[in-house]
Amino acid sequence: MTSLEAHQTSPADLAAAIRGHWGVENSSHHIRDVTFAEDASTVHTGAAPRAMATFRNLAIGVLKTLGAENIAKTTRAIRDEPRRALPILGIINNQDTHGT
Repeated sequence: MTSLEAHQTSPADLAAAIRGHWGVENSSHHIRDVTFAEDASTVHTGAAPRAMATFRNLAIGVLKTLGAENIAKTTRAIRDEPRRALPILGIINNQDTHGT
């Protein structure tokens, strides 16, 4: 469905817009399901499913903004070396042990 009048777009342009929308939707769902196992989640009550989806989308968005081309590979690297997440979260690991 569209609010456009027939003279405002061609069938080919409309089809391209639809394909573009579903390409983004399918890519996003694929990352959330395969990398974050969203469909296998056992979180089903209250606002928790929506919150978890928000956290997954936030993680994907942050990693893409920082230039990650392969979200699965990047999340595995962070899983294997959790300290890699510190700079992403804006936390600097200061090894200076002087003082407290």
